[in-house]
Amino acid sequence: MTPGARIQAAIELIEAIGGTDAPADGIVERFVRSRRYMGSKDRRSVTGRVYAILRRYGRLSWWLAEYAVTSRALVLVDLALHADEREAEFGALFSGLGHAPEPLDEEEIALAARLDGQTFDHADMPDWVALEYPDWLDGSLKAAFGDEFSREMTALNTPAPLDLRVNIVRTDVNGARKVLADEQIKTETTPWSPIAIRVQNRINLRGSRAFREGLIEVQDEGSQIISLLCGAKPGMTVVDFCAGAGGKTLALAAQMANEGVEVETLWACDTQERFLSRLSKRTARAGVEGIHQHVLAARDDAWIAENEGFADVVLIDAPCSGMGTWRRNPGAKWQMSAERLDESVARQAEILENAARLIKPRGRMVYATCSLLREENEDRVETFLAAHPEFVPVPVSDIWSETFDAPCPASGPYLRLSPATTDTDGFFCSILARV
Repeated sequence: MTPGARIQAAIELIEAIGGTDAPADGIVERFVRSRRYMGSKDRRSVTGRVYAILRRYGRLSWWLAEYAVTSRALVLVDLALHADEREAEFGALFSGLGHAPEPLDEEEIALAARLDGQTFDHADMPDWVALEYPDWLDGSLKAAFGDEFSREMTALNTPAPLDLRVNIVRTDVNGARKVLADEQIKTETTPWSPIAIRVQNRINLRGSRAFREGLIEVQDEGSQIISLLCGAKPGMTVVDFCAGAGGKTLALAAQMANEGVEVETLWACDTQERFLSRLSKRTARAGVEGIHQHVLAARDDAWIAENEGFADVVLIDAPCSGMGTWRRNPGAKWQMSAERLDESVARQAEILENAARLIKPRGRMVYATCSLLREENEDRVETFLAAHPEFVPVPVSDIWSETFDAPCPASGPYLRLSPATTDTDGFFCSILARV
């Protein structure tokens, strides 16, 4: 592809991402797969530029205050603010020849000229622009992070590493790393999870032998920590109440698998059957059998009534704003709204009420989100506890030493993980015991 064609592809991809609420990574993958003429360098150039623009969307839009914020305008401003891609290049990149974008009009030429000599940052930018988050979240984010606000927000806007969970049903950490190394995939161990490894080079993971044979699963180290804190063991009855596509379900299954790699007392539940339908294929590759599935009714599910008090552990990986994953899907932050956050909060409260019915005396409920907002985390747990004296919080540090060698990063009753503090995605976790 010519440089101009790469620019046009970036414009089209940003347009596709902006036209849907779906995560950017899935859209990028489908976009690249449908254009087989794109070589590896083309893919890296286009996707690298697109993700960089998503991470700079707030600042780029600020520079476009007097103009329409379109995908073409975002790419133009991004080019104009790069010291090595100034106006002299625009004629070649926006030539209209072949697959290059159409030539700049007079307004676009004037915009590029006005930005000449500027940088991405400016002293007049408010916090929400400079640190790349929606302005309506300003109060909530500052309340969540306090003095660490700038450091935490900066870290949330950096690229995320690729973490893998070693499937202990099939191998161990050293065995998985050896298989990956045989395919020139470089890895390192991680600070927290004893079954996590981090990939150090660009790879086609799904084409690797380790992935095909179920030796590893893609799972952020923070997500692995949540699964391990459940303390699932063979013989327990465990429910993954918001299982989704089953990432944490598989992690729980690996902890619970007996010698025959069967898991008879693990339930994967979700209100979306299309998510659970993906689990069967994943369990076959992972080498575990016997996981029960149940599609929850939106209201008054009879299965919950029939199974009150039967579970040792219930994991609630609650649907949430997802702000903890912003470094993986930087465009998601601009799709949030106050109304959606309110809907998530209401849904979380309802889920807590329903899931609590399944816990047996002395059983535990693990409430987790991939959010760092108090509204979805501490506030939800404390509201629930105020209405349910039969539950008490268990300090995460009391459970931590049972699984992890590293010191617990939690300083209070709850666990908060973030890119800045633990180099993981953002997560919240609380453990509630039924007395």
